Amino acid sequence: MKKYFVTLAVIMFASISIFAQRNVGTSTTSHTDIFGNTVTTHRDAYGRTTGTSTTGRADIFGNTTTTHRDAYGNTIGTSTTGKSDIFGNTTTTHRDSYGNSTGTSTTGSADIFGNIVTTHRDTYGNSTGTSTTGSTDIFGNTTTTHRDAYGNTTGTSTTGSTDIFGNKTTQQKSNTGNSIWTW
Repeated sequence: MKKYFVTLAVIMFASISIFAQRNVGTSTTSHTDIFGNTVTTHRDAYGRTTGTSTTGRADIFGNTTTTHRDAYGNTIGTSTTGKSDIFGNTTTTHRDSYGNSTGTSTTGSADIFGNIVTTHRDTYGNSTGTSTTGSTDIFGNTTTTHRDAYGNTTGTSTTGSTDIFGNKTTQQKSNTGNSIWTW
């Protein structure tokens, strides 16, 4: 009987460990500066800066470009978001540091439950996963659930309300311990 309970305890611990989410870092977005730029600073689980994403103002065509940089300030890619189409979808095109397209992220309008789904695709148009953002809870937090191409949850991003300095922090958690950022 004792052996049975020990075995059961080991199985339960293993199950919990498999589904436990690990903190993989934060993303803190500042308020817009005098030039119309918004900077998001990404940090790992230990608080070390891993990079930044700087979003500028919309251009004359209504496109908004975000420039991603590593911890040393080197540009590693861009994400350009266009205006919403007639169906209410907004598409972001991701490019590497050489300007080659690495994929797209298409965000639809909110459904009847207030959820917004973003579908990520690779260079060839194959779906690589989705990110579903729910409505804001009573504490002012908004959670996005990331899933792979098979529908398995890979992590979550929880954004809190704006602090007194105008900054918003997103807590990134991963089911695998790997980065969940799409770019």
